[in-house]
Amino acid sequence: MGIRAVLARPFAAYIASQTRDWSMQPVQSQNKVFGHLIEGGAGTLFGKDHGFASIKSYVEFKKQVPIRDYEDLKPYVEKVVKGESDILWKGKPAYFAKTSGTTSGTKYIPITKESIPNHINSARNALLSYVHETGNATFLDGGLIFLSGSPELDKKAGINTGRLSGIVNHHVPGYLRTNQKPSYSTNCIEDWEEKLDRIIDETINVNMTLISGIPPWVQMYFDRIQARTGKKIKDVFPDFSMFVYGGVNFEPYRAKLFETIGKKVDSIETYPASEGFIAYQDSQRAEGLLLLLNSGIFFEFIPTEEYFNENPRRLSIEEVELGKNYAVIINSNAGLWGYSIGDTVKFVSKDPYRIIVSGRIKHFISAFGEHVIGEEVEKAMKFTTEKFPEVELVEFTVAPNVAPNEGMPHHEWLIEFANPPGDVNAFALELDNQLRSLNVYYDDLITGNILRTLKITSLQKNGFIKYMKSLGKLGGQNKVPRLSNDRKIAEALQVYSV
Repeated sequence: MGIRAVLARPFAAYIASQTRDWSMQPVQSQNKVFGHLIEGGAGTLFGKDHGFASIKSYVEFKKQVPIRDYEDLKPYVEKVVKGESDILWKGKPAYFAKTSGTTSGTKYIPITKESIPNHINSARNALLSYVHETGNATFLDGGLIFLSGSPELDKKAGINTGRLSGIVNHHVPGYLRTNQKPSYSTNCIEDWEEKLDRIIDETINVNMTLISGIPPWVQMYFDRIQARTGKKIKDVFPDFSMFVYGGVNFEPYRAKLFETIGKKVDSIETYPASEGFIAYQDSQRAEGLLLLLNSGIFFEFIPTEEYFNENPRRLSIEEVELGKNYAVIINSNAGLWGYSIGDTVKFVSKDPYRIIVSGRIKHFISAFGEHVIGEEVEKAMKFTTEKFPEVELVEFTVAPNVAPNEGMPHHEWLIEFANPPGDVNAFALELDNQLRSLNVYYDDLITGNILRTLKITSLQKNGFIKYMKSLGKLGGQNKVPRLSNDRKIAEALQVYSV
């Protein structure tokens, strides 16, 4: 056992003790964060505009601070981007995390000196939670790869600006950096396919033990290694034992990924966002991700069915219920206030508070009043593939077809199979039945002959990769939305149909 593995165990025990303390006092932890945030924001332009000096409780806060998305907060952000101080948080941000929004164009999410530990320590603690629970730390001694965006940063009003994954790359602890792959120069390559080939050059003869990235791009990395070597990943990296992922639901990718690896490896799910690190999987035995209630973020939750109401209920952690879908609202020491990050979650435990990510508030299909959400289509696909064990998926997305050239309106599932079902029609019918069982409104529309059963459009090999490449969004943290309420993505993908 190497020195990193030896030293990790006592540190993991210390972090586990701290985690136990705050997670067992969830309301007190959130109240403490709330107090720090109000105090920290009181002297800012935003704080003055919203009467922070008079806020003594969450009830008062809700009255004075409305829910906003990026577009609503943009007038304040633009002042920060111009270099002004004390706008959303005291002083100036340490970084801007640059993301591309669908409606706002380029978004600049502030990361402050106070919020950096949320991003860095949370990722570290996810690994240490695993070490403490399992006693296994040997994966820290081998090669570690983090498939991420470029760490090259630009300047915006003197503030370092880049992709979140690239920013985080600058804060990888020194004791891990000597094992980290790929090299800095390779990580800076913008073209994803060229970068991937260089990553393989640098890793193929290294004892890789931990691999991290979003599942579709890790799969692409594995496929290229397999094409080059003709071997399963377990034969190329025999000590590979830890897969860390986030950004998408793993289930649709699990079967193909493990088939490519050739053995089962442990995995840790994380929930990072440019706006903050929200949660991570703290146990291999319990369902869900531990919500980080002590890490500079005060959380609010809006029942998803009320989200688009004029005055939706805003709930604190002590008011949520198990099994219900909520839109996530954050208030943070990065200077985000009443900020809707666009995700929906469902609580699966309150002792401690654990969540699963159920979808995106704007990613749904309700062209006919069915309001199908991401969690439902992913469950339908999971249950269906379990009944068709020969099926291996690469990727899929779903869109409505309101006015087809022939026949009745329907949902179109655009699917890239690594291994297709023996009977596509039977697979489609089972998939439709599973979705009907999960969504009563969809079932009513089928029963009432408003919709016909779903249609599957099979895509050629690498169809989704070609589509993302056409947008200039191949690799990194970019991903295809699981659901669309229009046909923009569906129409663009038709060119790659079989």
